[in-house]
Amino acid sequence: MNHLAEDFKLVVRSPESKDTFCYSPGILKLESGRIIATMDFSGPGVSRLEGCAQRWPGDKRYNLGKIFISDDDGDTWTEQASIPLICMRPFKAGKSIYVAGFLRDLGVARSDDDGETWTQVCSLTEGEFWHQGPTNVWYKDDNVYLVMERMTHTKVSWPICSIAPVLMRANVNTDLTKRENWTFASEIAFDEHVFENELKDFGVPFYNDDNSAFFAGSPCGWLETNVVQLKKENDIFYDKTGKTFHLFMRAWTGLPWTGALLKVVEKDDGSMETMFETAPSGKRMVFINIPGGGNSKFHILYDEKTKTYWLVTNQVTDSMIDYSTITPAERHGHGRNRLVLYYSYNCFDWIFAGVVATGKTTLQSRSYASMQFDGDDLLLMVRTGDENTRSAHDTNMITYHKVKNFRDLIDD
Repeated sequence: MNHLAEDFKLVVRSPESKDTFCYSPGILKLESGRIIATMDFSGPGVSRLEGCAQRWPGDKRYNLGKIFISDDDGDTWTEQASIPLICMRPFKAGKSIYVAGFLRDLGVARSDDDGETWTQVCSLTEGEFWHQGPTNVWYKDDNVYLVMERMTHTKVSWPICSIAPVLMRANVNTDLTKRENWTFASEIAFDEHVFENELKDFGVPFYNDDNSAFFAGSPCGWLETNVVQLKKENDIFYDKTGKTFHLFMRAWTGLPWTGALLKVVEKDDGSMETMFETAPSGKRMVFINIPGGGNSKFHILYDEKTKTYWLVTNQVTDSMIDYSTITPAERHGHGRNRLVLYYSYNCFDWIFAGVVATGKTTLQSRSYASMQFDGDDLLLMVRTGDENTRSAHDTNMITYHKVKNFRDLIDD
């Protein structure tokens, strides 16, 4: 099989692969042709880097967000800014560009000159603990929508069981560094509504809490939420009023093909209410099938021209492996070396479009991709490892890929 975008252009490489890792790429291409790439360095070695490195209390890791720009289609990249945020998501709103991310609290920075200069980070919350990967952004009318995730407690080492995905809305013509210009939806936290001891008959959770080879002490949860509106008028969950947004999430269950679902409904008073979706049978829907959804972040875009959704994620080829038989380096991020593209007409049934790129070994991941349409092409920013990478999770490069004429992949 010919891969769609095996070749790549290097955005940034870790200065020291053993303790300084490249995480969470985001991408935005401007009308001028300039490409903005966001990422963050993480690990003990980040303390040696120039910039405003931050460390969470009690954590050995330092974190440092970076913004790069390219004006020659990725051939060369210039580091433009250091930002005290991680998992940044670049997006356009009105005449400005923004990056939204977090370091415990939510933060936003703005550029009014196509990424040349950036404001200081403005906090949208105070004294809270937030999470999210650089997933998608949705636009409707004059509003921009994105999801960030609040952790409602930190009782376990990785508290994704406490995540409440929060849909955020703002008018694109306002200053999005100001909290008063954002509307936050109501919250549903996983462990307040989904109880592991009541789940039966479909193997969730797949491992028990004692299986440190996989769960590392973290119960089931959901994370890294994408927001979409379902556009197909004869589909079961279609809302003709245009007031419903569906949240598609990774599901941390031990099963790599499992995702999770919520929805948000805009009310007449402008508020947004988060709720579970209901199947035609009347049963509450929580878990759904999403390619790679239990194993790695996915990114969804909607193509208006073909009325199709596009999803990039990792395809796991050996999910039944006994984690105790492989090394910690292989275990941490297992199955992330095969980056795959799918499309769908309804956001539930995903059709294989092709393999984007693969690493030569299981450690050399191609994961956590963010993507953007660019005319007939699809642009991707990817978390990549080479032969020097520490693990499939702790990668040492961010790379730029291009799938040309992506609509030709649709099988009519």
